[in-house]
Amino acid sequence: MRKVIVSLFLTLDGVVEAPHQWSFQFGSEEQQKYKFDELFASSALLLGRVTYQGFAAAWPNMAGTGAYGERMNSLPKYVASTTLQEVEWNASLIKGNIAEEVRKLKQEAGQDLLIFGSVELIHTLMQEDLIDEYRLMVFPIVVGSGKRLFKDGSEKKVLKLVETQTFSSGVVVLTYQPDNK
Repeated sequence: MRKVIVSLFLTLDGVVEAPHQWSFQFGSEEQQKYKFDELFASSALLLGRVTYQGFAAAWPNMAGTGAYGERMNSLPKYVASTTLQEVEWNASLIKGNIAEEVRKLKQEAGQDLLIFGSVELIHTLMQEDLIDEYRLMVFPIVVGSGKRLFKDGSEKKVLKLVETQTFSSGVVVLTYQPDNK
């Protein structure tokens, strides 16, 4: 059974929105290797509409990204959207019951399903207890406002810390699993 893995960039104050605006100053080879290994340990991406549209507009046009870019472009993508009519970039559209479709995807053979960004999709899957692991790459910056992973009014979730990794840039990866898994 495949796992659904959430991989997010997060500020100290919990913001996940627009990481391209605050994360680059902390980039490191350690971080690049981590993201490389993570992508190659997955057999598909699970994306929300906004993240899909941003990625699909950028990744196919990125020259010189090597094996990471080739993997990003070649992986199957499953896009959860109620508004898109069609998708490209090696993607399939999930328009119906998202939770039901993700349950089916988890039953298929293969490596894990990786979610980058896609906070609204993550919120939907959290409500259905379909997230198996959260990999939170915490950046040493406070931005003050923006979309958060755990929004006000979220249902209480108990998570257990299963791994930590610290990079020389001050970025820390905290890996959690739901306490019931």
